[in-house]
Amino acid sequence: MTSAMSRAQTNALGHLLRLTPVIGDLGGLFRDAGHQLYLVGGSVRDALLGRLGNDLDFTTSARPEQTEKLLRRFASATWDIGRAFGTIGAQKRLPDGSEYKIEITTFRADTYQADSRKPAVEYGDTLDGDLRRRDFTVNAMAIDVARPSGELPALVDPYGGLDDLADHLLRTPAAPELSFSDDPLRMMRAARFCSQLLFEVTPDVRAAMTDMAERITIVSAERVRDELSRLLLTDDPTPGLTLLVSTGLAAYVLPELPSLRLERDEHNHHKDIYEHTLTVLEQAIALERSRGHGEPDLVVRLAALLHDIGKPATKRIERGGKVSFHHHDAVGAKLTRRRLRELKYPNDVVESVAQLVDGHLRFHGYGGDTDWTDSAVRRYVRDAGDELERLHILTRSDCTTRNPRKAESLRRAYDELEFRIDELAKQEALDAQRPELDGTQIMALLGVAPGPVVGRAYRFLLDKRLEDGPVGEDAAREALLAWWARQPESGGAGA
Repeated sequence: MTSAMSRAQTNALGHLLRLTPVIGDLGGLFRDAGHQLYLVGGSVRDALLGRLGNDLDFTTSARPEQTEKLLRRFASATWDIGRAFGTIGAQKRLPDGSEYKIEITTFRADTYQADSRKPAVEYGDTLDGDLRRRDFTVNAMAIDVARPSGELPALVDPYGGLDDLADHLLRTPAAPELSFSDDPLRMMRAARFCSQLLFEVTPDVRAAMTDMAERITIVSAERVRDELSRLLLTDDPTPGLTLLVSTGLAAYVLPELPSLRLERDEHNHHKDIYEHTLTVLEQAIALERSRGHGEPDLVVRLAALLHDIGKPATKRIERGGKVSFHHHDAVGAKLTRRRLRELKYPNDVVESVAQLVDGHLRFHGYGGDTDWTDSAVRRYVRDAGDELERLHILTRSDCTTRNPRKAESLRRAYDELEFRIDELAKQEALDAQRPELDGTQIMALLGVAPGPVVGRAYRFLLDKRLEDGPVGEDAAREALLAWWARQPESGGAGA
C-alpha cells in the first residue's frame, strides 16, 4: 500500500466493502463461477475519497454472455444496451429498500482508427491491460472483490493512482499521446475532472491536449455534448472551461467561447467579455442554490455561458472610442441555436437557451432602474413565458459591475420588478395571460371564417390585454368591434 493512502482510509475502504452486501455477494458469485471480478474506475476513486454511491462499475474476465447469465441469478433487472462495448447492466434491490445500479464490463482495450468516430472494441485477457487503457491513473485502480471468503478485498494500483489521488493530479496510465489517440474524448474528460474533482492536469497531459486538440473532431457530436454538459453541471465549471480554452479544444467544441477571449480591450473601453462570461456563469450557479433549485440547471448554465456570444459579430467603435454591441442579444440567439443544434442538444433545450440569450437585455430595455408600468410588467412576463424564473437568474447574474452603487441600484431595480410581477400575478393570474375572447368567439362576433383576420384580431385583443389588464368580455367585444370597423375587410369607415 502506498504512503499516499492513510491507514484510516485503508480501514474505511475495507469496512465499506464488507458492509456493502452487493459487492461481496456479487464477488462470490463470479468467484464460484471461475471468473475474476474487480470494482474499478470511478467507483474505486470515489470509495477512496469516501463518497462511493450506489452506482457501481466492475470489470471481469467473463464474456458478456457469461456475465448476463450470472446477473440474471443475482439482480432484480438486467439490460444489455452496452453489449457492443462488452457491458451488461443490472439493478439490485436489497431487503432494506436500497438499490444499486451495476455495470460489468469484460476486460477490454478500445481504440479509434485515424478517421473513425466510433471506438473499435477488443476484449482483453488481463486486468493490467484493461487498466492501462483507462483515461487517468486515478481511474486505473481496481479492487479484487472475488477473493476467497474471509479475505479483505485487495487494491490493485499498477500506475500510481493513489499518489495522484493524494496530489490531486490527472495523469494518464500510458503516454498521454497514446491515450488521447485511443479516445480523444478523454481530453474533454480531463477538463470535466478538473472541475468535478478540483484536480490539475500534469504538464505532459496539458501539452498533449494542446498538440492533439483537433483530434476531438473525430468524436461524435453526441459524446462531445454529453461531456460538455457534465462539465457545466459540476459545482465549479470554470477550471474545466479554462482548460478547454487554453489548450485549444474549445476552438473545435465551442468556438464562440475562445472568440470572446479575443475581444480583450487594451484601452478599457469595455469589460473583458470572456472573464465577464465566466463570472456570470459562477453567479448563476450561486443564484440557483440561493433560490432553492434542487438540481443543477443545464439550460441556465448554457445560457449564462452563451449569453454574450453575439458581441464579437456586433462590435462597433463609436465616436469618442466607445464600444457598442447593438443587437448582440438577437445575434447571439441565432448563434446559440446553430451551435447547440450542431452539438445535437434536444430541441427544447436549444429553444429555451436561445430564448434566454435573446431576452437577457429585456430588463434594461423595459426601463432598467426606472418605474415600470403595469403594461411593461405584463409584456416582460409574456415575453419570458415558461423561462421567467430562469430569466430572473440570468439577468441578475449578468450584473458584474465593480461599481458598488451601480450594482446595488440594479439589484434593487430587479427586486422591484420581481415584486411587481408577484403582485400582478395575484391580481390577474399573470401566468395564464390570454385575451377574453378566443378564436371561435372572434369568428362568431365578426362573422368571418378561419384565416389571417382571426389571427390579427386575436393579436389586437392580446395587446389590449397586456396594455390594460383584464377588461371583461363585454369590453373586449366592444373594443374588437371598434377595431374591426377600421379594417378594410369589414367594409366600414376604415375601408
